[in-house]
Amino acid sequence: MIGKRCYQVSENDAAAFIFGFTCINDVTALDLITEEPSFPQWTRAKSFEGFGAFGPVIATGLQPEDLAVRTILNGQERQNYPISDMIIPPLRVVSLLSHDMTLLPGDVICCGTSLGVGAMKGPRDEVEMGIDPIGTLRNVFEQ
Repeated sequence: MIGKRCYQVSENDAAAFIFGFTCINDVTALDLITEEPSFPQWTRAKSFEGFGAFGPVIATGLQPEDLAVRTILNGQERQNYPISDMIIPPLRVVSLLSHDMTLLPGDVICCGTSLGVGAMKGPRDEVEMGIDPIGTLRNVFEQ
């Protein structure tokens, strides 16, 4: 989460603009993205009830390169990777975005995910995302 106005900052300075970190379940309804071939539906595919939940807290004073993400889908671990393995690390994401738009306090940025999470196929799916020491976010999706 952004903590203060951020515009055209370098990757080296980006940490000074971050208030804290949390877990985000950035769900995507993949089948909707290409439903209309002439217009990819990214906004619609990420905007249903329960999508984009975050929490359980916003933790401050953390170094993103020291964190790891763990995702469990219906009781089965699907991801367990260090944030330091991300193709575009969080500080670079903030820097890059700040060159296209002004980031304001309270803005939340989803940094993406690694391979393995897989599709939710319902009719009821439970997703747990955990980042120590932030905690675990639990969502249930019913189709």
